[in-house]
Amino acid sequence: MAELFAYKILTRDQWEAFRADGVFEGAPVDLADGYIHLSAKSQTAETVTKHFAGQDDLILAMVDLAALGGKVKWEPSRGGQLFPHLYGPLPMSAVVTKAVLRIGTDGKHSFPAGFD
Repeated sequence: MAELFAYKILTRDQWEAFRADGVFEGAPVDLADGYIHLSAKSQTAETVTKHFAGQDDLILAMVDLAALGGKVKWEPSRGGQLFPHLYGPLPMSAVVTKAVLRIGTDGKHSFPAGFD
């Protein structure tokens, strides 16, 4: 894949633990599946809608895939799309930037300007 970045959605508590530890071992679904679920930019809104509906104050972390070396594999998932899966912990050093996702008056998450 030619993607340079992927995105990880975290709850506020997960983000705070990640900041404190400097590494993210995974959310419960990641631990159960054996890898950390990431999304390409074009997949992120659907991921948020499908897995985080109604959850406010989420953190959208932009991850530099090059910083993860060969630990990311693009594998088929939802609808046969290839998703980036990280086999190993996510170091804070790979996070380029973050944004807070809040639920707007329309009930949908608001993404940062220019994200779409």
